[in-house]
Amino acid sequence: MNNLKSYRSFAAVGAVLMLLSACSEGPAEDAGEKVDEAVTDVQNSVEDTCEDVKNSLETEDKDC
Repeated sequence: MNNLKSYRSFAAVGAVLMLLSACSEGPAEDAGEKVDEAVTDVQNSVEDTCEDVKNSLETEDKDC
């Protein structure tokens, strides 16, 4: 579960960077979009990992 906390922390930091990058235009905006895509990928990965763990533990609540 420490990995899940690490992923969430990384996603939170990425979200903050995305918000700060989204304020300008040009190359910074492009970088912000790339950060946004990376954060989304990490969030999806965290959710998939969480669901896999819950499935392997056979929990009743499969949603993360």
